[in-house]
Amino acid sequence: MPPSTHTVTNQASPLVDYDVFTADSALAEGVARHVAPERAEEVREELSELGRAAGCAQAQEWGRQANANPPVLRTHDRFGHRVDEVDFHPAWHQLMERAVGAGLTDPFSRPDGQLRRSAAFLVWSQVEPGHGCPVSMTHAAVPALRQDPALAAEWEPLLTSHRYDWGLDRPASAKLGAIAGMGMTEKQGGSDVRANTTRATPLTGAGADGAEYTLLGHKWFCSAPMSDVFLVLAQAPGGLTCFLVPRVLPDGTRNGFRIQRLKDKLGNRSNASSEVEFDGSTWARRVGEEGRGVATIIEMVAATRLDCVTGSAALMRQSVAQAVHHAGHRSVFGRPLVEQPLMRNVLADLALESEAATTLALRLAAAHDSVAGGGERAEAERAFLRLALPAAKYWVTKRCVPLAGEALECLGGNGYVEESPMPALLRESPLNSLWEGSGNVQALDVLRALQRSPASLDAFLGEIGRAHGADHRLDAAVKDVFTQLADLEGIEARARRLVERMALVLQGSLLVRFAPPEVADAFCASRLGGDWGAAFGTLPSGADLEALVERARPVAG
Repeated sequence: MPPSTHTVTNQASPLVDYDVFTADSALAEGVARHVAPERAEEVREELSELGRAAGCAQAQEWGRQANANPPVLRTHDRFGHRVDEVDFHPAWHQLMERAVGAGLTDPFSRPDGQLRRSAAFLVWSQVEPGHGCPVSMTHAAVPALRQDPALAAEWEPLLTSHRYDWGLDRPASAKLGAIAGMGMTEKQGGSDVRANTTRATPLTGAGADGAEYTLLGHKWFCSAPMSDVFLVLAQAPGGLTCFLVPRVLPDGTRNGFRIQRLKDKLGNRSNASSEVEFDGSTWARRVGEEGRGVATIIEMVAATRLDCVTGSAALMRQSVAQAVHHAGHRSVFGRPLVEQPLMRNVLADLALESEAATTLALRLAAAHDSVAGGGERAEAERAFLRLALPAAKYWVTKRCVPLAGEALECLGGNGYVEESPMPALLRESPLNSLWEGSGNVQALDVLRALQRSPASLDAFLGEIGRAHGADHRLDAAVKDVFTQLADLEGIEARARRLVERMALVLQGSLLVRFAPPEVADAFCASRLGGDWGAAFGTLPSGADLEALVERARPVAG
C-alpha cells in the first residue's frame, strides 16, 4: 500500500463556539451607547447569552439543515381533503422556537425594546437568515393591527408571545402564540399595490358587523404561507383596504386560503414563499377604514424595512467574520494570510462597510424606541425616520451583495463549495434590497419625503449636523448634498446618486461621533473623500488597516 498523502494542513477550523454578540465590537458598543445606563448590564448579558447560542455548533447545524431541507407544499391529505400545509424540517422549528423565545417578535413589552430586538435579530440572523422573514412580519404586524383596538386586543398577545406554537390544527385563540405573514404583491402590480385586483366583498346578514368581508383574488408573493394570520391588501367598495386573514377560523375550520405553489428562489431556501388564491369564500376582517389600506399598513412596512437594514447588517457581519477568521488561520508565502498587505486592505475595507451598516441600523432602532416612548423627542425622531429609513434601506441592502461576494473570495475555493457557509450568505444577500420595495422604490420614497415632509429634512440635517466640524471630508460631503438638493431639475433620474450620498453622510456622521478614530478616518477618507476604488481592498494609504481588521476579528473558543 502506498503511503497516505491526505494529511490536512493549513486549513482554518470552523468558526464555532464563540459569542456572536460580544465578538462584534461595533454591535456591542452600539447597544451600550443607545441603551439606558441602568439597563446596560442586563441587556448585555441577555444579548451575550443569545450570542453564545448563535455561535454554538448545534445552532449552526440547525441552520445548515434548514437550508439543505427546504419546505415542502402538501396540498391534500391522504384522504384527498384540501389542507394547503407546508412541512418544514425539524431544524426550522428549532430556529423559530429560539427566535420567538428570545423576544424577536416582541419589541413592545420592555424599555429599549426595539434596540434590544434589533440587536438580537442581528445576532440570531447570522445563524440562518431565512426564518427571519416570519419573525420580522410577526412583530411588524402589531402596529398595523393597533389601528383597530378590538383586533389588537385579540391578536397582539399572540403575536408578541414568547412561545412558538406551530400548527394549523386549532384556531389561534387556542394557541400559546401566533405567527403572521403578509400578502400585498400581485402579478400585475409588483410594488404598485394600488393596481391590485383582489376584490373584497362586504358580508351582510346575521353575524356580520360591517367589518367582515370575503376575498376573491390571487397573490403573486405571499410570504410565510404557513403562518396563523396574514395582513393583505384588497380592493373594497371604498378603495384599497387592509384586511386580516386567519388561516383557521374561530370554529376550527380552515379558511379559503389555497396555496398554488412555493416559489423556487435564488436564496432564502429555508423559508417558504408562495402564490396563494383567495377563492371567494375567504373570510377577512377589515383593518382600518376602507380606502386607507396603504396608510394602515405603512407602519408594518416601516418595521420590516428596518429589519431589511438589520438583516443585511447581519449578513455583512457574518461574511466579514468568516473572512477574517479564515485569513487568520491560513498561511500563504510563509506568513498568515491576514498579515499580507493586500489581503489586510480587503479585510479592513469589508470590516469598515460592516461596521457602518451596524452603526446605522442601531441608530434607526433607537429612533423607533424614541417614537414609541413619546415625549418631546418622539416627533423629531419620527421625522428623522421618514427620511433616514428609506435612505438606509436603499444603501445598506445594496452594499450587501458585493460585500458577500468579496468575503467569499477571501476564502478562495474553500468559500465556493456548498460545505462552506459562504454560498448561502451570497445567495441571501440580494433579498433585502428586493423585499419591501426595491432600490428605485426607496429612492423615490426619499424624494417623496423631501417634497411632502419638510420636517424630515430638518431632522436629517440636524442629525448629521451633530458631527459638523469634526472631519473636513464629511463637511464637504454634506455641502455636496445641499448642492444636489438645491438643483431639482431632473431630480428623479438622479435620485439614486442623491440617496447614496445621503446614506453615506449619515453613516459618516455616526462614525465620526461614536467609532474609534481609525474607523471614522478610514470611512471619511474612502467613502466621502473620494480616495477609494470601485472594488473592496482599495483603502487609501495611511488607513490603520491592522486596527480595523483586529476590531472585526471574531474569537472562537
